[in-house]
Amino acid sequence: MASITTSHSPSLSVTLHSKLTAVSSEPTGSGKTHHELSALDRAMAQHTLHMVFYYRDQDELFGLYDLDSWRESLSTVLTMYPTMTGRLLLEQGHDGNWQVRWNDAGVRVVKGSVDGTLSDWLNSATASQEKLLASWNHMPVDPTTWSPFRIQVSNFKEGGVAIGISCSHMLADLTCLASFIKSWTLVHRNLPITNPPSFTPLPFSPPSPPPLSNGHAKLPPPQQAKDMAKATFKFSSSTMQQCLSNVHHICPNATQFDFLCALFWTRISHLKPLKNNDQTHSLSICIDLRKKLLKEPIPFGYFGNALHFTMLSLEGEDFGSVVSAVNRHLAGIEEEEIRCAIERLGSSNRCMYGEELTCVCMESLPYEAKFSDNEKPVHVSCHVGNVAGKGLIMVMPSCEEGLARTVTVMLPHEELAELIKDEAILQLDPTTLLSDI
Repeated sequence: MASITTSHSPSLSVTLHSKLTAVSSEPTGSGKTHHELSALDRAMAQHTLHMVFYYRDQDELFGLYDLDSWRESLSTVLTMYPTMTGRLLLEQGHDGNWQVRWNDAGVRVVKGSVDGTLSDWLNSATASQEKLLASWNHMPVDPTTWSPFRIQVSNFKEGGVAIGISCSHMLADLTCLASFIKSWTLVHRNLPITNPPSFTPLPFSPPSPPPLSNGHAKLPPPQQAKDMAKATFKFSSSTMQQCLSNVHHICPNATQFDFLCALFWTRISHLKPLKNNDQTHSLSICIDLRKKLLKEPIPFGYFGNALHFTMLSLEGEDFGSVVSAVNRHLAGIEEEEIRCAIERLGSSNRCMYGEELTCVCMESLPYEAKFSDNEKPVHVSCHVGNVAGKGLIMVMPSCEEGLARTVTVMLPHEELAELIKDEAILQLDPTTLLSDI
C-alpha cells in the first residue's frame, strides 16, 4: 500500500518587516466610480480569497530590502486596475449597494521573511502556516480607508520568494487575482498584457439589492471554521494520462477535472454519514463563465466575479458513471440556468462554498506568471476563506508540464485525516504538501 509521510515543522515562522502603499503611476480621474457590485459579487460577501505564488527567484528580483525593481512595474500595472487601488463605499439611500470608488488610494503591500528555505517550506509547512504568506485585515466598520486588496512579498532563506495576494471575494474571483499577477509579470518584462482588465458589467440583469437594515451593510468578518483542515495533492502528467485512459471507454471526452472531481467526490462521500438511509449524494460545482459560450461572451479579462454554481446529485453510481455524469452535466449547462441562478442570488446571505460539498473547476487560471524569462512559479496555492462545514475541493492546473493537476481539499479535520489515507487516492501516487494533517 502506498503511503504519504508529512513532516510538519513548527520552527518555520514568518516575520513581517514593513508595510507600504503602492499607488498607480497615473491617476484614474477625480470622482470616477466603478459600477455597483453585481448580485453575484454581493453573494460572495462572506468569503475572502488568498493566492500564493512561489518562485525560486534565481535572478534575485525580490531582495528583502530593495524592492524598487518591482515597485515601478507594480505602479504601472495598477493603473490598469483601478478597482484594486480604490475603496469600498455604500451608496446612500434605503436601497444602498456596495460600489468601489476609484480614488487611487492604493494597495497595501507587506514585506516579510520566512525562517526557512523554500524547499523546507513546501515540504513541511502546514496550510495553516501558509496563511501567514497572504496576510489579511478584515473589513472594519468604516471601510473608506481600508484596502480591499493586499499584496505580501516574503523572502526565504537561501533564495526564493512567495508573492501572496488577498482580497474580499466581493470584488474579484481567483481568475482575477491570477490574471493580475500575470499582467504584473508581463509589465515587469516590458511585454504587452495578453488579457487587459474589463469592467463592463456582466451580460445578466442583476436584481435590485435588498434594503439594508438601518442603512448598514451586514458583512460578518470572514473567518475559517476552526475545525476545518486543508491539504494539497499533486498528480503527475503520466498519472493523469493513465487515469483518463481508464475511463475512456465510458467517457471518451473526460477531462482531468471530470476525473478528479469524481474521484474526490466519491471518496469524500464515503466519509460522510448518510441521513435517513438516503443514498443520494449532492455536489455543488463552481465553474468560471469566462470561457463559457454565451450569447454575450464574458471577456477573459473581466474583473469581478464570473462564476456559476450548479448542483449535481447522484445515487449509487459506479466510478466511471460518475465521471461521465460530471462531464455531461457541465456540458449541458445553458445560459438560462446561469441567468436564473444569478437572479436567485439577489437576496443571498449565506456561504457560497461548502454548505453543500463544493468542487471548483479552476482550469482557466493563468499560471504563466514569470517575472523573468526562464522562471515559472514552482507552486501556486489558492485558499477561500469561510468555507462551510461540508468542505471544498479545488481542481487546478499544475505548474508542471502536460496533463498534471493539483487538487486542494478543505474538510472537517477528522474527515481530511481519513482522506489522506484513502487507498483509491494513494494508488495514484500523489505528492502531498502544505497539509494540516
